[in-house]
Amino acid sequence: MTFRIAPLLAFAALISAPAFAQDTSKVDNTQINQRDRQTEHATPFDQSNDPADIKLAASVRAAIVADDGLSSAAHNLKLIAAKGVVTLRGPVKDAAEKARVESIVHSVAGVSQVENQLDIKH
Repeated sequence: MTFRIAPLLAFAALISAPAFAQDTSKVDNTQINQRDRQTEHATPFDQSNDPADIKLAASVRAAIVADDGLSSAAHNLKLIAAKGVVTLRGPVKDAAEKARVESIVHSVAGVSQVENQLDIKH
């Protein structure tokens, strides 16, 4: 029985591989990556280990993820929370989504300021 299943699994894997292939011709984060290497821009590595900051970051992330109307890019944006200031980084699909994310973050208890550094995908 296992002799019949193995060739079928191999064949299924072979014909399904193109379905999982991604078009990487439009993926170019070179400029964003270069910007992120500069020390004047905050990155997730700058996230404070203060318990209040960690709690705020978790609350902000939960609020963003709870909005099913946002793209997966918005759900996965980078955020840094420190002393009530939340910095947002990463791509979003359009200006409306960028504004929506900022609005959501402002509504989270404990957020005093939002530094919206989100990039709009082109």
